[in-house]
This record gives sequence, C-alpha cells and structure tokens, in this order.
Amino acid sequence: MGLRVAIFALAFTVGAVAFRAPSTASAEEGQQRLGDAKWVTGADSWPMSRGNPQRTGVSASKLPEKPVRVWRFQGAKAFEAEAAISDGVVYAGTVAGHLYAIDLASGQSKWETTLTGGLNAGPCAHEDRLYVAQDDGFVASLERGTGKTVWSFETGSEIFSAPVWHEGRVLAGSYDQSLYCLDATSGTLVWKYETNGPVHCAPTLDGEGRRAYIAGCDHMLRSIDATSGALVWEREMESFSAANPAAFGGALYVSHFGAKVFAANVKDGKPIWEFASKSSEFPFYASCAVTAKRVVAAGRDKKVYCLDRESGKQIWEFTAKGEVDASPVVADGRVWVGSKGGIFYALDLATGDQTWQYVAGLPISASAAVAAGRLVVGDASGALYCFGRQEKRKE
Repeated sequence: MGLRVAIFALAFTVGAVAFRAPSTASAEEGQQRLGDAKWVTGADSWPMSRGNPQRTGVSASKLPEKPVRVWRFQGAKAFEAEAAISDGVVYAGTVAGHLYAIDLASGQSKWETTLTGGLNAGPCAHEDRLYVAQDDGFVASLERGTGKTVWSFETGSEIFSAPVWHEGRVLAGSYDQSLYCLDATSGTLVWKYETNGPVHCAPTLDGEGRRAYIAGCDHMLRSIDATSGALVWEREMESFSAANPAAFGGALYVSHFGAKVFAANVKDGKPIWEFASKSSEFPFYASCAVTAKRVVAAGRDKKVYCLDRESGKQIWEFTAKGEVDASPVVADGRVWVGSKGGIFYALDLATGDQTWQYVAGLPISASAAVAAGRLVVGDASGALYCFGRQEKRKE
C-alpha cells in the first residue's frame, strides 16, 4: 500500500443509541419514488460499490427507525471496502485478501477464500459472477456460488478502484495510471485508457452506459467512451481526487483533496457550481451521495455536509467524532455514515439531526451497503455488522 499512502496520507463500549426520529419530509425525500430510476438502487440488492453504476449511494430499501444489531461476523482483518449484497448474500473482503460470502438473514458463512491481494474496493456481483479488484494489481472474476476463481487479469500496479459490469464488460482503474475495460466472460483486454496519474476512483457510468467518468490523481476529470475507450472530454480539477464521481440529472458530483465539492456538466465537464468547506486544510476523501434534491458529502474535517443539488448551497452540516473517509449512503430519509471515531451515524436527510448511532469503538472507513431492510458495514477490527429490524423469536 506504499503508493496509496504516499498519495492519500491519512492526515468503549459497544451499543446502539436512538435519537430523534426522522422527519416526515426527509422520509419522503429519501424514498425517491421514481419507478425504475437507475440512480436509485433497488430495495433488495446492493450489487456494487455505491449501489449502482451511477455511484449515487442511494437505496430504495426501508430501514427501521431504531435499527438493532442483527448479527456480527468476525473477519480475519480489517474491512475498508463496502460489501456487495445480491440474492440474499453479502460479499465482503478484507485488506488482507480474505473474501467472505455471508447469508444476509443469519450472518452465517456460506464460503470463504483468500485471494493473492488485499481488497480495498467493493466487489461487483452480476448474475453468477463476482468481480473483485486487488491491491496486488489483479482484477478477478469468481464464481458467486463457490468463490472459485474463473479468471484474473494483471494490471501494472495496485488497484483501489471498484469494478463495474456493463454489457458483458468489466471496467476498473489502476495505480498504473490506466482505466481498463475487460471482457467479463474471459478476462481479456478490450481497451485501455492511459492517464497521467493513478486512477484511484471507481469508474462511473451514465444512465445509458455510453460514457465512463473518472476523477484522477492527475487533477483531471474525464469522460471516456465506454465502448471504444476513446476520450470524449477532460477538464482540470483544482486538486486530485480519490472519490467516485456520482452521475445524476445531467451532472457529475465530485469531491477532491482541495477541500471542495463541485458539479460539472456530463456533456462537456463545464462547472455548474462549487462548494468549499471552511477547513481548507482537510480534504474530501469520501464520495458524495446524490438524491433528486440533495448532495451529501463528508470530509476529514469531521463534517458531513448536505448541499442543494441544483445550486450547491449548504443546507446543513453535522460534526462527527472523527474524520469521515466512509462515503455516506442515503436510505429511507436518512444519511448513514461511519467515522474514524468508531461511531456509525444515522442523520435526518432534511435537517441533519442525528437520529441514531452505533458505537463500534474502532475506526469505520468502509461505506455501508443497504438491501432488503438491512444495513451492512465493517470496521478496522475485522468486524462486519448487520443492522435491521428486531426479529421475533420463534416459539
């Protein structure tokens, strides 16, 4: 992880606490009843990092007002990447390369395997395959039912970019300064686009999958033709970015190490608005969550910010107990996010009021995955938590 550290230097009791219930207005906002809108992840799955190819971090799933810990699974090492959830199975990987398939209902292991490299990016589940990106430079395809490796493809350096499946292809970035497009069945190279810096972010797709967007360590935001790999446009950012762009409503929403969040037009990359945090020395590492009306960002200044999606004006801010590297998730009218202070929070989307918290006690850098009325998140101890509704005991 040497290169990652050089570029992205990281400047107890256990229990759940309930606070004020979320407002009716925020619940309506969080539901986002827009039919089959692609930017809202379906209620029963979270198949990839940020939930969907647009990387919006929004789920249609319902969560209880006061979640309880349904189960806890102990992994061998820390979880820093979010899990994927598909067909009632949780897929979660550790920084040391342990990959687990866990039953969402019970928390029981279905299978586990150890890969050749650590997993610092969330897996992508599609049909009977699971696609993972490893910090030893390999992108791999595994059988979802067994964890057996089907194929692996070696890039030139570490990978912290979560893969995305689209129309028989898999896209992922690498620290060898390239974005790769691979055949999802065979793992053979389809195309490769070279940049001038490590590609840390996960590639984001537009609603039709025609364009892939990346925010790079070379201070550039790019649009790339997802079919051919040709550059469509590029625009300079003020700083480098570790965050995945989020695509919604004809715009990209990006945070970067210059302590700013900005919106850019998907057609040409021209800026729409820009938001600067008050603490310019603390960067944004986490990706934004984007709803129809809000953009939620989180930074190393310990703040969670809610912005108006159209104007970029601040609506509220919340101060966490610790830096926030975990990307926020929006579900059921609330913002769900963990901090390096070891606390996982639920915040009212409309007001920013804290409605619930869980004290894990150790840093939470992983983002949450939400599906089927449950939320799954891991921490630095290797604990993977599942929160949801209290199940009734069978007589």
